[in-house]
Amino acid sequence: MKIQNQESLNSPSGRFASLDVIRGIAILGILLMNIQSFSMIGQAYLNPMAYGDMTGLNKWVWILSHIFADQKFLSIFCILFGASIVMIAEKAEARSRSSFRTHYSRNFWLLVIGLVHGYLFWYGDILAPYAACSLIIYFFRKLPIKALIGLGIATFSVSSFIHIAEGIAVFDLPAHIHEQMSNGWAPDQKVIDKNTSAWLGSFSEQLSQRTRTLKMMQTELFPAFYVWRISGLMLVGMALFKSGFLLGQSSTKLYKRVFLVAGIIGLTLVISGLIFNFHYNWQLKYSMFFGAEFNYWGSLCIAFAYISGIVLWIKSDKSGWFRERFASVGRMALSNYLLQTLIGTSIFYGLGLGLFGQVSRVGQFLIVLLIWSFQIIISHIWLGHFQFGPVEWLWRSLTKMKVQPLLKP
Repeated sequence: MKIQNQESLNSPSGRFASLDVIRGIAILGILLMNIQSFSMIGQAYLNPMAYGDMTGLNKWVWILSHIFADQKFLSIFCILFGASIVMIAEKAEARSRSSFRTHYSRNFWLLVIGLVHGYLFWYGDILAPYAACSLIIYFFRKLPIKALIGLGIATFSVSSFIHIAEGIAVFDLPAHIHEQMSNGWAPDQKVIDKNTSAWLGSFSEQLSQRTRTLKMMQTELFPAFYVWRISGLMLVGMALFKSGFLLGQSSTKLYKRVFLVAGIIGLTLVISGLIFNFHYNWQLKYSMFFGAEFNYWGSLCIAFAYISGIVLWIKSDKSGWFRERFASVGRMALSNYLLQTLIGTSIFYGLGLGLFGQVSRVGQFLIVLLIWSFQIIISHIWLGHFQFGPVEWLWRSLTKMKVQPLLKP
């Protein structure tokens, strides 16, 4: 199925309106979780008992964020990235250009942007891992839809099997190794103070901390976890694009069914995981591995439900004003993602306001609402004058090795 034959939910400019809206909502939703990494030690992202107040409203903010945001919007973003691989390749081929050259040039520069982002600004960068995975995933884009879905789910499952195997092995580890792992899962005050001091310190101190963290993520977490999750979701995204599901071309009945069934299954899994983890008081040997599997699979189901719900909303032709604003955020997703880092690190790191470790989860949520409002407004205003977001323009110019027009004609 070639994209020139796809007409559902297209904008006059030839963009796919559904993809822009879904991407815009996803990039805003990602901030609900990333704000924790900006403002707290890294362990607090996976283990809420490791740091910060977990009582009253703070506990409920974390619980609701975990149920409705954690890994859900990242999953959507991976799916959309996979869809974009097919879409851009088909566009290039339709114009008699090399899809290979376009893809590899585009993702080489995304890798560079991601590495600069990760090492100089924030260790939680997702751009470099996405770019790295896409270098291989590109070759699977012409597989049949069913093959892509099967291969995608199988690939996605690999990190789950690895996680479970590691969880089983934990019970047989020597005491001193188990103690080291425990301090990484639930750090003592000495580790907390060291991390806090680094993020509140000079640029060189922050750079040293980021470098250590990124090296660990790239050499340990990426091959064991991220590469399988990201690649699997990209393959699924290719299938959903080729089938027309992401573009609103499936039946309304199917979207409603997926929204209901996937939503119920996903919420059941995620909430069951919460009950499991709180029952075991977030102990490493239960929650770090086994307890994480509930949300790992539940997030995939909820991501499908979200996509279905958003497409149903678009097809209903209601609240067009809001859809246009979300679409603007989505068209500038790369710029908005990096802007979130600049704002977050400026608020919490030592080179900015230095509020690291001082803002409760409720306070973090209020900051998220302010950033959302700002990005929704500024994205719409910017695109009223320019064709692309600023970083999107830079990316396109680097990809084509030619300065692209930025101002609207």
